[in-house]
Amino acid sequence: MTKKIALIYTGGTFGCIGEPLSPMPHESFIPKLKRILPNQQQIDCFTSKNILDSSAATAKDWLQLIQQIQELQLAGYENFVIIHGTDTLSYAAAVLSRFLQSSCRVILTGSQYPLLNIEGNDTREFTDAIDNLNSALDQVVKVTNGVYLAFYHQVFHASTVLKVHTTALDAFRGQKHDHDLEQNQQPPHFNEPLLIKNEHFQRAEQLNILNWMMLPISKEKFADNLKQLLVNPPDFLVIQAYGTGNLNVDDEIIEIFKQLKQRSCQTILTTQVPLGGMDQRYSVSQWIKNAEILTNDCASLADLYAKILKIYLQYPTSQQWHDHWFDSAE
Repeated sequence: MTKKIALIYTGGTFGCIGEPLSPMPHESFIPKLKRILPNQQQIDCFTSKNILDSSAATAKDWLQLIQQIQELQLAGYENFVIIHGTDTLSYAAAVLSRFLQSSCRVILTGSQYPLLNIEGNDTREFTDAIDNLNSALDQVVKVTNGVYLAFYHQVFHASTVLKVHTTALDAFRGQKHDHDLEQNQQPPHFNEPLLIKNEHFQRAEQLNILNWMMLPISKEKFADNLKQLLVNPPDFLVIQAYGTGNLNVDDEIIEIFKQLKQRSCQTILTTQVPLGGMDQRYSVSQWIKNAEILTNDCASLADLYAKILKIYLQYPTSQQWHDHWFDSAE
């Protein structure tokens, strides 16, 4: 297996300069980036199609990145390090994990502080950018095939990652790469890599997801809110309930869920609690069946987003999304 690494720069704080921070043009940044790369490794630098603040990234940007990786695979690259902004780093990691699976080795990283000083003529006196990048470059030729996220001297399984602090260097949590994923966190065996084609970009731009985190309001008000969606429903409605997936419903709410499904909106029940996952041991499981809604079986909220995106691109109809949601190897 080749040790050659493709380093792809997509933007983010890592490449910003000035005060307030703004991105340095990539034509100027890449030569400065090359100067701090370890000499003992064979690293080729690339830029993504769009260099942007990660808070502006959408599915199309990540699909274009995946397509770029797949094209580089055809050119002989097997190891990839992605520099990405931290705001949506967990989402980028989860999407790449769902779509690339174990077809190559990918580590995403970023930084809370820029690589360069305000003037952009030297490395910053205090920065986590160099350590995070070096960790990713060191580990990408050592880990097993798959997608990971490296941050603050830690490497996580990409599908499990959550950003837990806005400014601290130790900003992410997830399942460490040297620990096996729990059974319910493992990608299903049927879930092969998806070859990205240009037609996927336009379809991805049409995907509409609404995410509601429940707050303590009456069932009547919750029903009123749901009714508003019947006029122009999203493709997917994600409801972050309490605890292990507990949601207080009645016959009216269940009926609205059914009406949403009839209007091609798939409702997915998940939990707003970051750790522990879903557990339908209680009577709520029966109303879920009656309401014809789906439940979250993913490793993180970002992984749920990635699963929605992939199944949306794989199947053309809402009913197929519902029918294939829990697909697994026989």
